[in-house]
Amino acid sequence: MNQTLEPLNATVLGACPHDCPDTCALVTTVENGRAVKVQGNPAHPPTDGVLCTKVARYTERTYHPERLTQPLRRVGPKGAGQFEPVSWDAALDEIATRLKAIAARYPQAILPYSYAGTMGLVQSESIAARFFHQLGASLLDRTICSSAGGEALVQTLGNKVGMKLEFFAESQLIVIWGSNAIGSSLHFWRLAQEAKRRGAKLVCIDPRKTETAEKCHEHIALRPGTDAALALALMHEMVVHGWLDQDYIDRYTLGWPALRERALQWPPERAAQVCGVPVAQIVQLARDWANTQPASIRLNYGMQRVRGGGNAVRAIACLPALNGAWRHRAGGVLLSSSGHFSVRRAALQRPDLLGDRRPRTLNMTTIGDDLLRPSSAKFGPQVQALIVYNSNPVAVAPESGKVVQGFAREDLFTVVLEHFQTDTADYADFILPATTQLEHWDIHTSYGHTDVLLNRPAIAPVGQARTNTDIFRGLAQRMGFDDLCFSEDDQSLCRQAIGDEQDFAQLLAKGFVSLNLPDAPFAQGGFPTPSGRCEFFSQRLVDQGLDGLPDHLPNYEVATPGGRYPLAMISPPARHFLNSSFVNVKSLRDIEAEPVLEMHPQDAAARGIADGVVVKVFNDRGTYHCKARLNQRARPGVVNGLGIWWRKLGLQGTNVNQLTSQHLTDLGRAPVFYDCLVEVVLDAQLSAPPTTQGLQKEPHA
Repeated sequence: MNQTLEPLNATVLGACPHDCPDTCALVTTVENGRAVKVQGNPAHPPTDGVLCTKVARYTERTYHPERLTQPLRRVGPKGAGQFEPVSWDAALDEIATRLKAIAARYPQAILPYSYAGTMGLVQSESIAARFFHQLGASLLDRTICSSAGGEALVQTLGNKVGMKLEFFAESQLIVIWGSNAIGSSLHFWRLAQEAKRRGAKLVCIDPRKTETAEKCHEHIALRPGTDAALALALMHEMVVHGWLDQDYIDRYTLGWPALRERALQWPPERAAQVCGVPVAQIVQLARDWANTQPASIRLNYGMQRVRGGGNAVRAIACLPALNGAWRHRAGGVLLSSSGHFSVRRAALQRPDLLGDRRPRTLNMTTIGDDLLRPSSAKFGPQVQALIVYNSNPVAVAPESGKVVQGFAREDLFTVVLEHFQTDTADYADFILPATTQLEHWDIHTSYGHTDVLLNRPAIAPVGQARTNTDIFRGLAQRMGFDDLCFSEDDQSLCRQAIGDEQDFAQLLAKGFVSLNLPDAPFAQGGFPTPSGRCEFFSQRLVDQGLDGLPDHLPNYEVATPGGRYPLAMISPPARHFLNSSFVNVKSLRDIEAEPVLEMHPQDAAARGIADGVVVKVFNDRGTYHCKARLNQRARPGVVNGLGIWWRKLGLQGTNVNQLTSQHLTDLGRAPVFYDCLVEVVLDAQLSAPPTTQGLQKEPHA
């Protein structure tokens, strides 16, 4: 609906849809109705005409030979990936019939599963949310990426807010904490490089020696899950040396006496033992942080994917108030800027359609367990239907052995909206082809800068692909949902999202609008907390039965001498993938080559493992086979399983999430992907050289 297109030859303004803080502005060149080039918009300051390698090749994704272009119906066993073409009418009619039958008994037996395959407000949760609210389906707690850190910011700063991106270029000290900015926040990295040329010091804190760490002045390679201990030790040094902006603390913070006492429990020697880093590094970082102005911290979400991830973000978010960094526009912290935006989510998603019904909420992180639960008084009805859009849970959800087992249930009716036949799509009863970003309207905020962006369709949908909104409109019509909200077109939804006609006119004209925010938003306090102060102590957490102060919480899984699983494993993204997106783009997959496990040579030598051999990585949850890559990127005692490869592209049909757990974080109910112990051994069979006695089994068999 309302698929207004540009002329056959045009340059069309848009926005990158992917789960990245940069939210780039795009310019798509169209010739004879075909997109021939996607570039960064040079008029948009955060983008500045530059795109990452992934999105610069977006036409390769849109016109991929394996792109889904017609609806498909399963004809083989679940997981076999066997389908036949079917018409849209036949697909939607049968899906609606199946959903009606389930909803007549137990509406909550139907579950949506979606996340950030697109970050657009319209193609993610607008008509889709209305559909599930009208249906009375189970609600989904969308936790899989950022909710621990987001909740920590809310409890400390009052919302997901921080310093403005552009002023990192003026910082004299930039601490890049839990972020491989070169791969995950390219435009921030360009500003950090500008600051470096002006004389700024760059410090990277990360268990892995990333591409970013290599280019910083200093790398602090702490153990996974020990970030809060490091932050508290920095506070300790600031207290004992008097390196505090006491005036800022007194005026604009809450709970300092209690936090001071906790910090005094964390001398650098204690933190060094917990974190596995030299005492001198901790002392020097504390000295730099306290005595350099302006000083800034760029956090990312990797460091909150452990048991104590929320507490760690809380502790780090306290640091800019202790040295008065917030006084400067180039000082403070940035994890997410999404709380600055006034999105009219209720108008888009219409939770009022639920009426008096209060469906249960299931956590997307525990989908493996939840799909295997029978009906019970506590759980409610067994999940009987699953509608997946903007996500690939079979590849990305933790403890994927259980996820696969749940998706393989023959009695589970599964519909997947997708661009490609992913691991999840292999288990669908129906696959519905969805449009890519070049083919639909959408509107985007950002969690890395403070601009709103509009995406216009540059080309007609490829094949029979339909927008997410159109698919859910079609289902709503067949379900008999006659509320007028199901007939609103995508341009109208874009307007509703921001509710400002003047802003929308600017979006139509130039593709983006900047929020009107002060350069130094918290120079004089004014935090969006109940007290208006930076809350070191949170009474709201106490009311939940939690500690009101940030503290170090050890990982669920901590290696012990002689333990069965002596290696910690983290699973950061491969540089040229974004979650499980782009894995099937050949030019990008060729760069990454194959699934690998980075190991420190010291750990490899103890196990007789050479570079390039196939290893078996395992724990009680499962086994994963991949190639060993020996280098200094892995610190001793930690292995890095780069992800997220599709399972079907792995050596034995699994990926790194075969090993991760469904435990949840301290705050935000989020997954603990980086809180994981494993052992690694040589796989003699898969690493054996070819023989002349019979055929050698292929590694991919």
